[in-house]
Amino acid sequence: MKVLGIIPARFESSRFPGKPLIDLKGKSMIQRVYEGAKKSRSLFEVIVATDDDRIVAEVNRFGGKVVLTSKLHPSGTDRCGEVAQLFSDVDVVINIQGDEPLVDYRQLDALIAAFDDTSVSIASLGIKDVSLDDINNSNRIKIVVDHFNNALYFSRSPIPNFANSKGNPLDQYPYYRHIGLYAYRTKTLNELVALKPVQLEMIESLEQLRWLYYGYSIRIVETNIETPNIDVPEDVEKVIPFL
Repeated sequence: MKVLGIIPARFESSRFPGKPLIDLKGKSMIQRVYEGAKKSRSLFEVIVATDDDRIVAEVNRFGGKVVLTSKLHPSGTDRCGEVAQLFSDVDVVINIQGDEPLVDYRQLDALIAAFDDTSVSIASLGIKDVSLDDINNSNRIKIVVDHFNNALYFSRSPIPNFANSKGNPLDQYPYYRHIGLYAYRTKTLNELVALKPVQLEMIESLEQLRWLYYGYSIRIVETNIETPNIDVPEDVEKVIPFL
């Protein structure tokens, strides 16, 4: 199985412009993500997909591989889709978040291993280390899964809803939190980028709900590894000690 790692990296982030180029103890964030991903032996290649010449220049500076993509892509999945068109012999594409400077190769390998099951077309990660604050935090995405560990739904709200329950909800249900790494079979990725947005996706601001709406299954692989990402400038100080 031939697997391509793609790191979508956009310069004009609404909450943190220029985020891929920030300095993290002597290395740019995009360099740290790239080097972390390269530790996975399951990937035959890792490529940065960006819409900005400044990020292209930085990836070239540290010797990485980069593709300049359209500025019109609304999501990282769409950006991955453009790059995947350049690799007709790739079986699986893994979408590696460009704001995860501490990305752990073991997470990537576990996600890729899900495709040993030929019924899997999309895979992502979930973690059961969930606090009550996580359940109520709209930035922590919750998942419910079926008997086969395929996602039934993703939400920013607590799911299942515990409004009518008594006591601590964590004692009553094994809540599951989403970790936003995705992998797709190349054929499936080509189909996903052609789908039209749907209301559920826009209400929750979660693109994976579009895939569920159109009937695609998303296998959730459990992990006990979580690394802090950098979403806003305040997150930098949370990451620095781990470097």
